[in-house]
Amino acid sequence: MAGNKSYTIVEYFGGDDGYRCGYCKNEKGNFSHGMWTHTMTVQDYQDLIDRGWRRSGKYVYKPIMNKTCCPQYTIRCHALKFQPSKSHKKILKKMSKFLSKGELPKGPGDGEGEPMDSVCEEAGLREPSKVCHSDVKCAAITDIQKEVVESPAITEDQKEVADVAPASLETSRQNPVSVPDGRTTATAPKPGLGADASRPPCRKAKDVRKERRLQKEQMRQGADGVSSIVSPTPPTPTQDNQPKPLEDFINESLPDSSSHCLEFRRFLCDSPLEAEFSPDGPEVGYGSFHQQYWLDGRIVAVGVIDILPTCVSSVYLYYHPDFASLSLGSYSALREIAFTRQLQKQSPKLSYYYLGFYIHSCPKMRYKGQYRPSDLVCPETFVWVPIERCLPQLENSRYARFNQDPDAGDARVLKDVGRVMVLYRRTVMPYAAYTRKRKGSNDETEVQQYASLVGQDCAERILLYRA
Repeated sequence: MAGNKSYTIVEYFGGDDGYRCGYCKNEKGNFSHGMWTHTMTVQDYQDLIDRGWRRSGKYVYKPIMNKTCCPQYTIRCHALKFQPSKSHKKILKKMSKFLSKGELPKGPGDGEGEPMDSVCEEAGLREPSKVCHSDVKCAAITDIQKEVVESPAITEDQKEVADVAPASLETSRQNPVSVPDGRTTATAPKPGLGADASRPPCRKAKDVRKERRLQKEQMRQGADGVSSIVSPTPPTPTQDNQPKPLEDFINESLPDSSSHCLEFRRFLCDSPLEAEFSPDGPEVGYGSFHQQYWLDGRIVAVGVIDILPTCVSSVYLYYHPDFASLSLGSYSALREIAFTRQLQKQSPKLSYYYLGFYIHSCPKMRYKGQYRPSDLVCPETFVWVPIERCLPQLENSRYARFNQDPDAGDARVLKDVGRVMVLYRRTVMPYAAYTRKRKGSNDETEVQQYASLVGQDCAERILLYRA
């Protein structure tokens, strides 16, 4: 990659067609703009979600707020100031009673579902252009502005990171991709090359020392009555006459033609976020992670989260149905808020917990507003407004501008479409240079729409793929 610089690379799809809404079940009432992200830096994604975007796997989408049937407002909780409500305390006590006495509460859970959104159907998920895979995945990128000679190909690296999450949790990195310059990574060999994939990879001495330190911390916490899992526990083989545990079903190999397995990986495992590490960042680094909830050697729930420069963003939670009465959706949100507080001690600016979208028009999604104090982002000016000021407006109208200053506008409004960065024939260039190369190009309206949605700052960093 040119100058060892890390890029975000996207394909923009627009948002003209309506899709089925998963909230009100309107067959054609859901409208959103979408992008397929081949790779993305955590800072770019942080800036995008602050403008109302959200990812589903590698697909990133932004609802068309004044057009869609169920407007979806990005919501964040101030983790450091969070105070649990009576219902939150009840859920925590219910879990504590279960862990101490082993008795599951009778009846269903809180009925709130997950503190995240099932977005594949709602977002109108689309596939990336097939023509661009070789260009984006294997291409060397030339930066036309700096006249840098083509450098080695963009590759995807994998790194597994396990660290101490809140008690009874295991946090592991979720299928990360490339790592920025100067940062360490364990490179996965391509199929048929390199080390034997069935053997554990070699480990750096620094990683071994880190794990020993974490194990000591685990032992210390164990002495205090707290159980934290540092490294993954391999599934235990079961006898033929015993029912399969959840782990066997999760790890059971499926045929390549299984569309359900593909959807699982694309939605819950695939992530465009690059693993990044910073001296003033959290020890586990930034990127996408799975938080595994273990009970007596069994995985009972898995939370998918993104750790970004200023927040922990909750993506999804799935759990064993036998434990539905424990209100694991709400419990996991409380644990993730506690986890955000833990990370903030290592990285002071990481102080928010994002719960995805708040949908006031859908009663079952209003529970997200109970994690106080919280803010909603204004869909026109993209400033954060306390939810208490937003709710009266949403009672009167599904769509609302929360910023009360009539003269306020988007601070990152598009000012110059010519400075939008594009990737064309493996070369990075501003859109103005691209239009000179492609005389008669008729995509300016599309590029202008894309850039206005991501904002001028992101448009000058993110590479928009041009076929």
